[in-house]
Amino acid sequence: MTKLLNIASLAVAATAALHVKGPTGEPLYADEAGKLPVRIHLHGPGSRAYGAVESRQSARALKRMQDNDGKITAATQEERIAETAEDLAAITVSFENFDYQPEGASLSGQDMFRAAYADQGIGYITRQVTKFVADWGNFKAASKAA
Repeated sequence: MTKLLNIASLAVAATAALHVKGPTGEPLYADEAGKLPVRIHLHGPGSRAYGAVESRQSARALKRMQDNDGKITAATQEERIAETAEDLAAITVSFENFDYQPEGASLSGQDMFRAAYADQGIGYITRQVTKFVADWGNFKAASKAA
């Protein structure tokens, strides 16, 4: 009898950690010894949080079309930045070994995530997160001992 693959064994994890790279591509660490990786913990494409973001993106696109007499219209640069920041903040679980406090601001949680992703000066982080969450392979579940 042929043994079948139990496809459920290939389910992805709900979250994963992205090791953030600096603008020149080097992995970032919070300490000189390189023992404290700068990471962002994210909900993946198989999670409810990610599904909610996809639904919100679809609703925005439909609304934009309705507001423009059924014509497909691109978001302005400001709208795109704000929407991307909102979406990525919604799937961010936490920042590890770093925070984002521009000009002495006191931000935390979703407000801090949103502000960081909207900051074009550190846009390389936003790009990394966008690319990371689009790849299901980054959310591969840890193997289970048989």
